[in-house]
Amino acid sequence: LAAVDGFTRRIKAASVLGLLLTVVLLFGFQGQTILAQPVLIVLIAVPILIQSYGIFALGYAWAWAWKVPHKVAAPCALIGTSNFFELAVAVAIGLFGLNSGAALATVVGVLVEVPVMLSLVAFANRTRDRFPG
Repeated sequence: LAAVDGFTRRIKAASVLGLLLTVVLLFGFQGQTILAQPVLIVLIAVPILIQSYGIFALGYAWAWAWKVPHKVAAPCALIGTSNFFELAVAVAIGLFGLNSGAALATVVGVLVEVPVMLSLVAFANRTRDRFPG
């Protein structure tokens, strides 16, 4: 277990750098489409927003109704909300290429998911006192 922990610590910086580089490349390849077709971006972003806030609301509300402690309820709702766009980016590029519609959707997903998750974390922190324990 110590060897795995050591390996994880060493590779963590490289994995974050790789993800950031991939997203920058995607923005570079998809930038023209993003600027030229803003309606398409909205058509991709709106369902992601509805899904993310809806799933969080359901999970967080049920956890509150079942009197689950906040330290379990908040991570549970956030994990359920996440679309794991890191994996989606890799799959979209690998299967369809950098200039594909799938890659565009993952770029929009990353653009939407980061601020959504930050807003949900802020909400969960503000409502901590409404949960037991």
